[in-house]
Amino acid sequence: MPPAPEIEAVLSEVGPRLKRVRERRGLTLAELATATGISKSTLSRLENGRRKPSLELLLPVAQAFRVPLDELVGAPETGDPRIRLKPKVRNRRVVVPLTSESGSVHAWKVIIPPEKGEPELRTHEGQEWLYVLSGELRLILGDRDITMGPGEVAEFDTRVPHWFGPAGKQAVEILSLLGRHGHRMHVRAEGRQKVDDR
Repeated sequence: MPPAPEIEAVLSEVGPRLKRVRERRGLTLAELATATGISKSTLSRLENGRRKPSLELLLPVAQAFRVPLDELVGAPETGDPRIRLKPKVRNRRVVVPLTSESGSVHAWKVIIPPEKGEPELRTHEGQEWLYVLSGELRLILGDRDITMGPGEVAEFDTRVPHWFGPAGKQAVEILSLLGRHGHRMHVRAEGRQKVDDR
């Protein structure tokens, strides 16, 4: 069975890629032949596409160039990198997962409508990072009451009692990253303090 068209396309690019790498390294075919133990004529046919690449030929070349084999081959990426997860509604908040559940850091886009009643602070294990996309966010963190606007970032230990939601009567849209405790996001910024900072 002949190779699939996409495989043929990848294989046809191996020779020119090898030649480019060799020339960038300033090596002659004779020098590469000495380094790999492959004859000069075989390397020349490989570069010109008259010889099909094989592991027996590519492994010594990759070793001589000190590059990963897949860099020489230029193998296409497999699988679809897009995350296809559905939005969920939790306590009237629209939560859109942006990462798979298997990672150590979880990311969400969250749209929070105005909420009635007093904020209920909670605690849990982890480190949280919030970025305000639109609207104003009220973040209560321990005894601090902070208002944040678009483009502002906060990072905190979620073992500290906390709550966040709209600062006024308009919805707020945020990005939220939550990692395990001790896994810091290395982005730090504080929102502007409310005048009635508690």
